[in-house]
Amino acid sequence: MSILCWVVTEGLPGPENQCLGVAQALDVTPVIKRIMLRQPWKTLTPFLGGETDRTFSPLGDKLQPPWPDLVIASGRRSIAAARYIKRMAGNRTFVVYIQNPHISPSQFDLVAVPMHDRVQGPNVIVTTAAPTRITPDRLDEARDYFADPFGEMPSPRLAVCIVGDSPYHMTTAVAENLGAQLHKLASERGVSLMVRTSEITQDIVDTIIEESLHDDDNAWVWDPETENPYLGFLAWADYILVTGDSVSLISEAAGTGKPVYMIPLEGHSAKIERFHKHMMERGILRVFDGILEDWIYAPPNDAVLIADEIRKRLKTTISQ
Repeated sequence: MSILCWVVTEGLPGPENQCLGVAQALDVTPVIKRIMLRQPWKTLTPFLGGETDRTFSPLGDKLQPPWPDLVIASGRRSIAAARYIKRMAGNRTFVVYIQNPHISPSQFDLVAVPMHDRVQGPNVIVTTAAPTRITPDRLDEARDYFADPFGEMPSPRLAVCIVGDSPYHMTTAVAENLGAQLHKLASERGVSLMVRTSEITQDIVDTIIEESLHDDDNAWVWDPETENPYLGFLAWADYILVTGDSVSLISEAAGTGKPVYMIPLEGHSAKIERFHKHMMERGILRVFDGILEDWIYAPPNDAVLIADEIRKRLKTTISQ
């Protein structure tokens, strides 16, 4: 079935990758639309409604015919665009929203939410985690592409992915403890370290991590001025260590089927902590205490689950 698919987001990497993961599972090449809103929609969406062409800033991508058969949207501000597209297309566009929309799911054709969001409805599909683009084929490609430098690093390899976003925080105390734990693994256990921080990580935290590892020959710390090695990390790692603030990051790590550890951070989120609990109960996630152990689990394949539901519902819509 050949369909025109748009992925509609605010341009944030996490939500956009979730949408792209579903499009990938559908085997379609989407048109990516990154939208920007004018006031008052920028502040009040999704509760304001009444979207017109004046809702959207010209700084974002244009929304104009030919209208797509399928929209996969995620992110609060994408809701305004999804509703506008469906109305302008005469209700012929099938709209899928990823994550909790915080409004009635009935405003979409399908809503996909992870279990911790506690959203229910006849058009709601509940997933284990967030959909991702991680597949065995992509990991195989990344393993070949990033053979230099990671292929020469001795096993076991630990991928360390640090974000530390609100409402959680990678504080100095957490960073110092983590640096000491990583140094011990590298110097005493012979573990190879592949470390990646993000642009939102505090400079002082980056400095602490680098200073903790500067004497370890088998520690590789990403330079943000160079190519992002993230997929290479996931492909070459024997273990994966991530901060607990990002549902997308944990979901992507879980897609590898490898042991996933979580760095506990300062802060609190009841919703994200429900996600942590669920992933621990599924045998996917453990809290990092400086020790590495092996275990196995069935990786969640939520993008395929959502794609299968879209195919089923789209077929029904077209036949009508």
